[in-house]
Amino acid sequence: MITAAQLRAARLLLGIDQRRLAELSGLSVPTIQRMEASETMVRGNVDSLVKLIAAFDAAGIEMIDEGAVSHSQGRGVRLKTTSASAKTHSDNPLEPKASNGTRGRT
Repeated sequence: MITAAQLRAARLLLGIDQRRLAELSGLSVPTIQRMEASETMVRGNVDSLVKLIAAFDAAGIEMIDEGAVSHSQGRGVRLKTTSASAKTHSDNPLEPKASNGTRGRT
């Protein structure tokens, strides 16, 4: 399972807003808002949770579950150490391009 805090942290780690996460996951903005507003574990149907986790995975985010191997205790998120996530910020595929061909901010 994923907690609301993990969801918010992962989104912020990527530097994206709720709208962009909704686009990446194929979910609606209100769905993302409800998930982030959960008190502890994110509630939602299984299909929505799978889409959300898949979107984070594709973006290079690793969810650390309770009891999973990590350098410290508890839940959290971290960037995967793969060649895809080692790109520089300017190569970030999640960052939308501005209409003049330069990168825009989310």
